[in-house]
This record gives sequence, C-alpha cells and structure tokens, in this order.
Amino acid sequence: MSKKAIIIGAGPAGLTAAYDFLKKTDIKPIVLEKTNDIGGISKTVKYNGNRMDIGGHRFFSKNEDVVKTWLEIMPLQGKGSYDDNKLDREVSLVENGPDPEKCDRVMLSRHRVSRIYYLKKFFDYPISLKVETFKNMGFKNTMKAGFGYIGSRFHKRKDESNLENFYINRFGKPLYEMFFEKYTTKLWGRTPKEIDSSWGAQRVKGLSMTKVILSALTKPFKKKDNKKVETSLIESFYYPKLGPGQLYETMSQIVQDKGGEVKLNQEVKHINLKDNRVTSVVLQDGTVVEGDYFISSMPLRDLILAMDTDAVDEEVRNIAKGLVYRDFITVGLLVNKLKLQNKTKFKTLNNIVPDTWIYVQEAEVKLGRIQIFNNWSPYMVKDPDNTVWIGLEYFVDEGDEMWNMKDEDFIAFAKDELEKIGVINKEDVLDAHEERVQKAYPAYFDTYKDIDKIIKFINTIENLYCIGRNGQHRYNNMDHSMLTAMECVNSIIDPEKVSKETIWNVNTEQEYHEEKK
Repeated sequence: MSKKAIIIGAGPAGLTAAYDFLKKTDIKPIVLEKTNDIGGISKTVKYNGNRMDIGGHRFFSKNEDVVKTWLEIMPLQGKGSYDDNKLDREVSLVENGPDPEKCDRVMLSRHRVSRIYYLKKFFDYPISLKVETFKNMGFKNTMKAGFGYIGSRFHKRKDESNLENFYINRFGKPLYEMFFEKYTTKLWGRTPKEIDSSWGAQRVKGLSMTKVILSALTKPFKKKDNKKVETSLIESFYYPKLGPGQLYETMSQIVQDKGGEVKLNQEVKHINLKDNRVTSVVLQDGTVVEGDYFISSMPLRDLILAMDTDAVDEEVRNIAKGLVYRDFITVGLLVNKLKLQNKTKFKTLNNIVPDTWIYVQEAEVKLGRIQIFNNWSPYMVKDPDNTVWIGLEYFVDEGDEMWNMKDEDFIAFAKDELEKIGVINKEDVLDAHEERVQKAYPAYFDTYKDIDKIIKFINTIENLYCIGRNGQHRYNNMDHSMLTAMECVNSIIDPEKVSKETIWNVNTEQEYHEEKK
C-alpha cells in the first residue's frame, strides 16, 4: 500500500470509506477517531449488562451496495451466511442462516412499529386510516383534520422555503399542528417556520396524505415490497443482535485485520493546506499525520475553522461559524414494567407495547422520543423476561439549562416527566444511566442557507472529501452516510466517472437517490 487515505471519524461513513478502500484499491486507510468509541452516533453503549442504542438505528436501505455491505459483515438470521475464507466476505444466500441463540454476530429481521403518543393515546406513525385513529382524535379534531387536508389540496401556500409551509401543503394545518409542529420544535429548538424546508424533503421524501391514504387503501391487495414504498412507510428492517455499534465494531476489526488502521482518542485540530491540497493534519498532541487523500466526517464547521485563516475566504469562514448543531441527551431506565398496555395485534414478550420508537407529542414535557430496547433486540436487555429497558431522548443545546444539569438531577427530571404522561410509575425504576452526545443533529437554519458556498470551496481542494452526516452538515440516515463514503472511494478511483458533486448529491433528491437504477 504505497498511498494513504487519512479518514477523520470512525462513524458509519468513516469506517465504510476505510472498508471500501480495502475492497477496491491498494490505498491504505488510516482512521482517526476523536473519542474512545467506535460508531459515532451509531455506537452501542454497554451499561450493567444492558445496551443502549443512541438515537435508534433501523438498518434499511434501497441501495443494494449498502445492504450487501451490512450482510457481508453480519449475516441475516435464516437468510444469509458468510465465508471467513473469502477476503471479500461475499454473502452466499442459504436456507438456514446463523441461529441468534448460538451466534452473536447475526443480523435480525425486525417488524417496525413506531407510534405517536398524543393526548395520552397512541396514533400510528405515519397517521393511518383506522377507526381507532378517528376515535382517539375525537369527532371535532377529525373533522378539522379532514377539512384542513381538503383545503390544502386547493389552496397551497406559495412560499415553501420553510418547513411549516412544506408540511401544511402536504397534510393541512390541523394535522400539522397536531402531529408535526410540537415535535419538530422540540427536536430543533426552533419553530418549523424558522427551518429550511429541505429538512422535511429529506425526512419524508415523497410522503403526503395522498400517499398515506393510497397505502392504507391498497395495502390488503399488495405483496409486501420495501423497495416500492415510501421510506416513512416501511414495515420491516434489519438490526444487529447486540445493537448498531456491534456492526461498526466488527467493521473496524475487519479494516485492521486487512491492513488498515483505526486509532482512537486522536482528535484532529488543524488542517494544513498548500496549493489547493491538504498536506497533513495535526492532532491534539501535536502529531502531524501526512497522507495522499483526506476524507472528513468531522463537523463541517470544525473542518473549516481548523484551516489557516489565510487559506479560507472570510465569507466562507463566517458561514461555517454560523452553522448550528443540536445536541442530544438520552436516559436509559430499567423498569419492572410499563403502565402502557399492548392493545395491538403484535405479540411481544411479557405483552409490552411493541414499539421501537414512540414519538412524544405531549406539549407539557420536554421529552421527544422513547425507545424500547427490548423491541429492537431482546439481546440488548440483560433480563428481558422480567424487565423493560427504555431510552428517553431529549434534544438540547450544549450549555443550555438541561445540558448543564447534573446527571443525577437530569435522571430524576426524566423520571418525573415519564410518570407525568402515564408511561411508568417511578417506584418501578430499578436502574438508570445517562449519555450525552455533542453535535448529534446538523441544523437547517441560520447560515445553512449559504452552505453551497462552503461546498464550492471544499471542492476546490483536490484531495479533500466530505462524507457522512456531520461531514456534509446534512441530516442523513445511516445508509446515506455510508453511501457518501462509497461514492467518495469511487470518485478517488475514477474522478471522471464519479465527481465530487455526486458525493454531495446523495440524499438531496425528493425521491431516493438509490432508486435511480
């Protein structure tokens, strides 16, 4: 390996880039990770025999290369197998895959159940056309929602540059106020009117009430095919037995086994440039790391500010300074039982509610989402027969009131909120753990509107490539982050065929980029 690719960040994008370099080239990848963890926001936290998924990660993609990579590393229960003797670790499909009771390294197939908790009642997400939905909403709200939606068909708002108008044009104002406004404000700390509509386009793609209605009416007559449904309507996904971090920890080991390097606690503090090329990066301890290619999944703001002031146009630097991130706190609670009752058709262990995520729309609490780790994978829980392991998700700003609370105070606050909305009794809590994540969500407001100027500048630096969620300041799903890494490697192999613009264009279309075969 005569050439080196210096990769900043050991999250899904950074590790996928390293993995792909070793599959497709003779370039040696060297991954520099700021923290002591593998997987970035997709890591799995281990605590007292239980495991926490930071943010919740469904393994679903319409891109075959992404899915193949997942199954190369972790075969699918009952459908996939792997051959350790093959360097490329190709998947060979067989009738009987590994048994998760006997094998840790296995991908489970999971049924998706995500609902909205509003008015202390459950609503399907996305909203479905069921008698229960209308009953929970009540006659008055149902009529308002129906006429609001009909009105949105005939009187669309002309300015769709902000997220509020984007949602109202697709669902009508009453449904927007009931099911989008509060949660979005919790997530970003801004009202949807202040947020660029491109975030909504990324998250719901082509979804609208029309799509929801058509899906509900035609579902009984259709053969299930995840590749032909809107992403927000998928009903199943893959999930590693021991959480998402297990896949990336395995990927990291494969990279090292094949000659790459993954170095932890190596924070990049400075980027050295000369003649429109990166020559090296400087680590926190002063170590200088040279390479031929530089791939960054570090926050885009930090990347620009790590460059010498005379190397970056003042306007570009000011735009970078103005990029905003939303931070994240999650509290794991181990409880004897939940107060919520399972009234669905889905059978679960101990008959707990079947949800992986529950979106909390209740305005009187700060809580944004609830994860039930038992339903992601029962192997995430030390004693799934007798306990329920849940995660409470809060969206915060580093330095704000919630961020500055002591761990024990925040855990007490979270318990109070969960009891307040009728999910648990505090006396049923057996154990608790808190995790904080900086720059979890790149935001679509303030100087984001001028981000194209940063992209244009980055593209002038010949051997620098930005990938992943924070690397591109784009709220990508995990599969999109991986795809940016794959396109990055393809661009280095054949820049005439795959340009830098191709990397930036992943997940920017209204429909999935991966559908265009």
